[in-house]
Amino acid sequence: MIRNNAFRAVRSAIAHQKRSLSLHEYRSANLLKSYGVGIPAGEAAVTPSEAEAVAKKLNLEDMVIKAQVLTGGRGKGVFDSGLKGGVKLISSPLEAKMYAEQMLHHKLVTKQTGPAGKEVTAVYIVEREFVRREAYVAILMDRASQGPIIVASAQGGMDIEGVAAETPEAIKTFKINIHEGVTDEIATAVAKTLNFSSKAIPEAAETIKNLYRVFDERDATQIEINPLSETTDNKVLAMDAKLGFDDNAAFRQEEVWSWRDLTQEDPQEIEAAKFGLNFIKLDGSIGCLVNGAGLAMATMDIIKLNGGDPANFLDCGGGATEKAIEKAFELITSDNKVTAIFVNIFGGIVRCDNIAKGLIAVTRHMDINIPIVARLQGTNLAEAQELLNNSGLKIFSFVDLDEAAQKVCQLSKVVKMAREIDVNVSFELPL
Repeated sequence: MIRNNAFRAVRSAIAHQKRSLSLHEYRSANLLKSYGVGIPAGEAAVTPSEAEAVAKKLNLEDMVIKAQVLTGGRGKGVFDSGLKGGVKLISSPLEAKMYAEQMLHHKLVTKQTGPAGKEVTAVYIVEREFVRREAYVAILMDRASQGPIIVASAQGGMDIEGVAAETPEAIKTFKINIHEGVTDEIATAVAKTLNFSSKAIPEAAETIKNLYRVFDERDATQIEINPLSETTDNKVLAMDAKLGFDDNAAFRQEEVWSWRDLTQEDPQEIEAAKFGLNFIKLDGSIGCLVNGAGLAMATMDIIKLNGGDPANFLDCGGGATEKAIEKAFELITSDNKVTAIFVNIFGGIVRCDNIAKGLIAVTRHMDINIPIVARLQGTNLAEAQELLNNSGLKIFSFVDLDEAAQKVCQLSKVVKMAREIDVNVSFELPL
């Protein structure tokens, strides 16, 4: 149960940071359009005057202005400007300008962003389409079948997780042979699953094939269209799109990666990535420095089991160098809630004594005044323990994971209580 809770706390952040680039809706829409996928007419704007100009250019009575921010639940969000809702119906250029002024460079707070919110960097003004049916389509890689799958449901325009929980039979899955791609037969079968009219089936099938081309040619990890709609005149349009792209393919997808909006990402996570660190800030008081995502999750679990709360997820991978350790400590100690640091590293590729030397050097250089518990395992462990124990620093060395976790939770509580009564605490290192 604890493992599941820890996993939920970080899984979306890990996926976003490490494995997948997300694009703004207008960027995704333009990419889909270039592959022949139907989208509503519209353009993005980055200033209120541009928003007004786009609305004039569209010259329509029924339009929608959407805040461009990488979070779900925009429609129910609240801006720090006081405006409620990041998606608004408009009917004139003046309204476009008015709403853009209240959205652009203001923070939108949603269930996904938390109280900090995210700054809106653009608005997307599109034609309001009147639809007769809304469906859901997604293409992603499936571990079980070790290949792409298409997930389709006639119940679109809503939370697909809710549909899966309440009416799982409404969601159909189609396995795709990665060597053959989406055949005409599969595309038609998916289109019929969406419950579109017979007039729209051919266009819907062609849309499915085009979406798969985007997935395949652009190294996507996810193509999610919710809703894929049939309009009153039987056209098939992608009304909203969420696209993710594999960061391992960045070298061959330069155009896609040029659309990355760094303002939507955590500055600390961006800085950590420069040093090969996978860092995600959490709400606890025990800083974690671990190598390997699985070991990091286990470390978070055992901290929770012993009554503590992790302050971060930090995976330094196989590169636990002195520079990486120093950057990791900078990130951890920048959070003033941190009262102890837990270093849990398996020294396989990197020797334990080298890790210990780096840890000692960084601790001295940074003058860290909170206790550090180090649990090392692997090559040259005995030498590493001797170095740590003779360092004269507040570094507690352990071999057993349970004992190390108990100690770091105990020390964290002591420091926390000492801070509350504003006293200094000294610690006796174990003999």
